Amino acid sequence: MMRAVSVFLVLAWVSIGVRAASAEPPAFKRTIYLVRHGEYDLKPQGDEDVINGLTPLGFSQARLIAARLRGMPVEFSSLTSSTMTRARQTAQVIGQSFPQLKLQTTPLLRECLPRTHRIEAMKGATPAELDAAEAQLNQAFATWFVPAKGAEQSDIIVCHGNVIRYFVMKALGVDPQAWLGLAVGNCSLTIIQVSPTGAFKVLAVGDVGHLPPNLQSGLPRAASRLAAPEAAP
Repeated sequence: MMRAVSVFLVLAWVSIGVRAASAEPPAFKRTIYLVRHGEYDLKPQGDEDVINGLTPLGFSQARLIAARLRGMPVEFSSLTSSTMTRARQTAQVIGQSFPQLKLQTTPLLRECLPRTHRIEAMKGATPAELDAAEAQLNQAFATWFVPAKGAEQSDIIVCHGNVIRYFVMKALGVDPQAWLGLAVGNCSLTIIQVSPTGAFKVLAVGDVGHLPPNLQSGLPRAASRLAAPEAAP
Protein backbone atom coordinates (compact mmCIF):
# COMPACT_ATOMS: atom_id res chain seq x y z
CA MET A 1 0.00 0.00 0.00
CA MET A 2 2.81 2.42 1.02
CA ARG A 3 4.65 1.59 -2.21
CA ALA A 4 1.56 2.44 -4.25
CA VAL A 5 1.15 5.76 -2.41
CA SER A 6 4.82 6.63 -2.99
CA VAL A 7 4.56 5.89 -6.70
CA PHE A 8 1.41 8.03 -6.90
CA LEU A 9 3.15 10.97 -5.18
CA VAL A 10 6.16 10.70 -7.47
CA LEU A 11 3.94 10.69 -10.55
CA ALA A 12 1.98 13.66 -9.20
CA TRP A 13 5.13 15.69 -8.64
CA VAL A 14 6.41 14.78 -12.09
CA SER A 15 3.10 15.86 -13.61
CA ILE A 16 3.21 19.19 -11.79
CA GLY A 17 6.80 19.74 -12.92
CA VAL A 18 5.94 19.03 -16.55
CA ARG A 19 3.01 21.45 -16.43
CA ALA A 20 5.16 24.15 -14.82
CA ALA A 21 7.92 23.70 -17.40
CA SER A 22 5.48 23.89 -20.30
CA ALA A 23 3.50 26.85 -18.95
CA GLU A 24 3.70 30.09 -20.89
CA PRO A 25 5.80 32.80 -19.21
CA PRO A 26 3.70 35.60 -17.71
CA ALA A 27 2.75 38.45 -20.03
CA PHE A 28 3.28 42.13 -19.29
CA LYS A 29 2.14 45.48 -20.65
CA ARG A 30 3.92 46.86 -23.71
CA THR A 31 3.71 50.54 -24.69
CA ILE A 32 4.75 51.49 -28.21
CA TYR A 33 5.83 55.04 -29.02
CA LEU A 34 5.47 55.53 -32.78
CA VAL A 35 7.36 58.46 -34.28
CA ARG A 36 6.95 59.58 -37.86
CA HIS A 37 10.24 60.68 -39.45
CA GLY A 38 11.09 64.35 -39.88
CA GLU A 39 10.60 66.41 -43.03
CA TYR A 40 12.80 65.09 -45.82
CA ASP A 41 14.22 66.12 -49.16
CA LEU A 42 12.07 64.82 -52.01
CA LYS A 43 14.21 63.56 -54.86
CA PRO A 44 13.63 61.45 -57.97
CA GLN A 45 12.88 57.80 -57.40
CA GLY A 46 15.80 55.70 -56.29
CA ASP A 47 17.10 53.63 -53.41
CA GLU A 48 15.43 55.27 -50.43
CA ASP A 49 17.95 53.62 -48.11
CA VAL A 50 20.53 56.11 -49.41
CA ILE A 51 18.54 59.14 -50.67
CA ASN A 52 15.71 61.36 -49.38
CA GLY A 53 17.43 62.42 -46.17
CA LEU A 54 16.16 64.90 -43.62
CA THR A 55 16.06 68.62 -44.36
CA PRO A 56 17.39 71.12 -41.78
CA LEU A 57 13.78 71.43 -40.56
CA GLY A 58 13.58 67.65 -40.31
CA PHE A 59 16.66 67.51 -38.09
CA SER A 60 15.20 70.25 -35.88
CA GLN A 61 11.97 68.27 -35.57
CA ALA A 62 13.93 65.13 -34.68
CA ARG A 63 15.78 66.94 -31.89
CA LEU A 64 12.48 68.20 -30.47
CA ILE A 65 10.81 64.76 -30.43
CA ALA A 66 14.00 63.40 -28.83
CA ALA A 67 13.68 66.01 -26.09
CA ARG A 68 10.01 65.12 -25.64
CA LEU A 69 10.81 61.43 -25.22
CA ARG A 70 13.79 62.14 -22.96
CA GLY A 71 11.56 64.19 -20.67
CA MET A 72 9.04 61.41 -20.19
CA PRO A 73 9.10 59.40 -16.94
CA VAL A 74 9.66 56.24 -18.96
CA GLU A 75 12.53 53.77 -19.12
CA PHE A 76 12.60 52.85 -22.80
CA SER A 77 13.44 49.29 -23.73
CA SER A 78 14.28 49.51 -27.43
CA LEU A 79 14.72 51.82 -30.43
CA THR A 80 13.78 50.50 -33.89
CA SER A 81 13.38 52.22 -37.24
CA SER A 82 12.58 51.62 -40.86
CA THR A 83 15.59 51.16 -43.12
CA MET A 84 14.64 54.24 -45.17
CA THR A 85 17.05 57.17 -44.82
CA ARG A 86 14.58 59.67 -43.38
CA ALA A 87 13.51 57.24 -40.64
CA ARG A 88 17.06 56.09 -39.84
CA GLN A 89 18.31 59.66 -39.54
CA THR A 90 15.41 60.58 -37.26
CA ALA A 91 16.07 57.53 -35.11
CA GLN A 92 19.79 58.33 -34.96
CA VAL A 93 19.01 61.80 -33.59
CA ILE A 94 16.66 60.26 -31.00
CA GLY A 95 19.31 57.67 -30.16
CA GLN A 96 21.72 60.43 -29.08
CA SER A 97 19.40 61.01 -26.12
CA PHE A 98 19.30 57.29 -25.29
CA PRO A 99 22.86 55.96 -25.66
CA GLN A 100 21.90 52.80 -23.77
CA LEU A 101 19.60 51.75 -26.65
CA LYS A 102 21.11 50.11 -29.72
CA LEU A 103 19.30 51.21 -32.87
CA GLN A 104 17.80 48.32 -34.81
CA THR A 105 16.48 48.70 -38.38
CA THR A 106 14.03 46.54 -40.30
CA PRO A 107 12.39 46.62 -43.75
CA LEU A 108 9.09 45.59 -42.13
CA LEU A 109 8.63 49.24 -41.15
CA ARG A 110 9.34 50.73 -44.61
CA GLU A 111 6.80 53.08 -46.12
CA CYS A 112 4.30 51.35 -48.40
CA LEU A 113 0.81 51.77 -49.78
CA PRO A 114 -1.88 49.47 -48.37
CA ARG A 115 -5.39 49.49 -49.80
CA THR A 116 -7.66 52.41 -49.00
CA HIS A 117 -11.26 53.32 -49.79
CA ARG A 118 -9.99 56.34 -51.75
CA ILE A 119 -9.43 54.80 -55.16
CA GLU A 120 -7.49 57.80 -56.47
CA ALA A 121 -4.83 57.30 -53.78
CA MET A 122 -3.98 53.87 -55.20
CA LYS A 123 -3.61 55.04 -58.79
CA GLY A 124 -0.70 53.26 -60.43
CA ALA A 125 -0.37 50.59 -57.74
CA THR A 126 -0.80 46.99 -58.88
CA PRO A 127 -2.82 44.40 -56.92
CA ALA A 128 0.44 42.57 -56.19
CA GLU A 129 1.99 45.72 -54.71
CA LEU A 130 -1.07 46.35 -52.56
CA ASP A 131 -1.04 42.72 -51.38
CA ALA A 132 2.66 42.98 -50.52
CA ALA A 133 2.11 46.19 -48.55
CA GLU A 134 -0.66 44.68 -46.48
CA ALA A 135 1.32 41.49 -45.86
CA GLN A 136 4.31 43.56 -44.70
CA LEU A 137 2.26 45.72 -42.33
CA ASN A 138 0.30 42.80 -40.92
CA GLN A 139 3.56 40.98 -40.22
CA ALA A 140 4.99 44.07 -38.55
CA PHE A 141 1.88 44.47 -36.41
CA ALA A 142 2.02 40.83 -35.35
CA THR A 143 5.70 41.28 -34.45
CA TRP A 144 5.52 44.35 -32.20
CA PHE A 145 1.93 44.74 -31.05
CA VAL A 146 1.97 41.85 -28.61
CA PRO A 147 2.29 41.69 -24.80
CA ALA A 148 5.82 41.89 -23.39
CA LYS A 149 7.51 38.87 -21.85
CA GLY A 150 9.47 38.94 -18.61
CA ALA A 151 8.76 42.58 -17.74
CA GLU A 152 6.89 45.65 -18.96
CA GLN A 153 8.38 47.24 -22.08
CA SER A 154 8.31 50.68 -23.67
CA ASP A 155 9.48 50.63 -27.29
CA ILE A 156 10.30 53.54 -29.61
CA ILE A 157 9.53 52.82 -33.27
CA VAL A 158 10.45 55.38 -35.94
CA CYS A 159 8.67 54.82 -39.24
CA HIS A 160 6.26 56.43 -41.70
CA GLY A 161 2.86 58.06 -42.01
CA ASN A 162 1.07 55.28 -43.86
CA VAL A 163 2.56 52.66 -41.55
CA ILE A 164 1.50 54.46 -38.37
CA ARG A 165 -2.02 55.14 -39.61
CA TYR A 166 -2.48 51.50 -40.60
CA PHE A 167 -1.28 50.37 -37.15
CA VAL A 168 -3.78 52.69 -35.46
CA MET A 169 -6.63 51.23 -37.49
CA LYS A 170 -5.54 47.71 -36.56
CA ALA A 171 -5.27 48.59 -32.87
CA LEU A 172 -8.75 50.12 -32.88
CA GLY A 173 -10.16 47.00 -34.53
CA VAL A 174 -11.73 48.96 -37.38
CA ASP A 175 -11.45 48.65 -41.16
CA PRO A 176 -7.72 49.03 -41.98
CA GLN A 177 -8.66 50.56 -45.34
CA ALA A 178 -9.85 53.65 -43.44
CA TRP A 179 -6.25 54.61 -42.58
CA LEU A 180 -6.20 57.55 -45.00
CA GLY A 181 -8.78 59.29 -42.81
CA LEU A 182 -6.03 60.04 -40.27
CA ALA A 183 -3.20 62.56 -40.53
CA VAL A 184 0.09 62.33 -38.64
CA GLY A 185 2.66 65.09 -39.07
CA ASN A 186 6.42 64.84 -39.28
CA CYS A 187 7.99 63.81 -35.95
CA SER A 188 4.55 63.44 -34.39
CA LEU A 189 4.02 60.99 -31.54
CA THR A 190 1.47 58.17 -31.56
CA ILE A 191 1.22 55.95 -28.48
CA ILE A 192 -0.44 52.52 -28.40
CA GLN A 193 -0.55 50.27 -25.36
CA VAL A 194 -0.89 46.49 -25.41
CA SER A 195 -2.24 44.96 -22.20
CA PRO A 196 -1.04 41.58 -20.84
CA THR A 197 -4.21 40.06 -22.34
CA GLY A 198 -3.42 41.45 -25.80
CA ALA A 199 -6.07 44.20 -25.70
CA PHE A 200 -5.13 47.54 -27.30
CA LYS A 201 -5.55 51.10 -26.08
CA VAL A 202 -4.67 54.07 -28.29
CA LEU A 203 -3.33 56.80 -26.00
CA ALA A 204 -2.32 59.42 -28.58
CA VAL A 205 -2.38 59.89 -32.36
CA GLY A 206 -0.20 62.36 -34.25
CA ASP A 207 0.64 64.47 -31.18
CA VAL A 208 2.80 67.47 -32.21
CA GLY A 209 2.65 69.40 -28.94
CA HIS A 210 6.45 69.44 -28.78
CA LEU A 211 6.71 71.26 -32.13
CA PRO A 212 6.06 75.01 -32.40
CA PRO A 213 3.53 75.80 -35.15
CA ASN A 214 6.21 77.23 -37.45
CA LEU A 215 8.19 73.96 -37.20
CA GLN A 216 5.31 71.66 -38.06
CA SER A 217 5.03 69.93 -41.43
CA GLY A 218 3.37 66.93 -43.02
CA LEU A 219 -0.12 68.07 -42.02
CA PRO A 220 -2.72 69.70 -44.30
CA ARG A 221 -2.95 72.80 -42.12
CA ALA A 222 0.82 73.14 -41.88
CA ALA A 223 1.25 74.15 -45.52
CA SER A 224 1.19 77.83 -44.55
CA ARG A 225 3.91 77.37 -41.88
CA LEU A 226 2.39 79.62 -39.24
CA ALA A 227 4.75 82.40 -38.21
CA ALA A 228 5.10 83.96 -34.78
CA PRO A 229 2.64 86.86 -34.28
CA GLU A 230 4.01 90.38 -34.50
CA ALA A 231 4.50 92.32 -31.29
CA ALA A 232 1.72 94.75 -30.38
CA PRO A 233 2.54 98.39 -31.13
